[in-house]
Amino acid sequence: MSRRNISKKRFPQIDPIYNSYLVSLLITRILKSGKKTIARNIVYQAFDIIEQKTKEDPLAVFEKAIKNASPIVEVKARRVGGSTYQVPVEVSGFRATNLALRWIIRYADQRVGRSMAIKLANEIIDTSNDIGNTIKKKEETHKMAEANKAFAHFRY
Repeated sequence: MSRRNISKKRFPQIDPIYNSYLVSLLITRILKSGKKTIARNIVYQAFDIIEQKTKEDPLAVFEKAIKNASPIVEVKARRVGGSTYQVPVEVSGFRATNLALRWIIRYADQRVGRSMAIKLANEIIDTSNDIGNTIKKKEETHKMAEANKAFAHFRY
């Protein structure tokens, strides 16, 4: 029996314009020093750019990008008898989405361009088309897990 309370996962409110939980997660990830309005504007501008470029529903493009970027397995460091092994572990749904969002934002930030909105839009479009740095990162993660398959029996 555990004595402590188990903390509940807090979910942000769904986004008012696109009515999507994923969009609000993206806004929260872009958030810097509490400036939510700016983060919101960046995301909405990015979605407008996506709509202009692809002539598709930006939400659908974004969801496809998240699906393409979500890893299935990753490696976790695990100490066994004095040495550290990289043990492949399956990624839970929530964590997979989280990682995908994190990577998309990181690589959007690293792109060359003027505004974050344009960079984010381009990264999301690339990811939904299965190209770009975010996809590279996912494949790298899968390769690492594949290479360390021998340590799979150390799973916990």
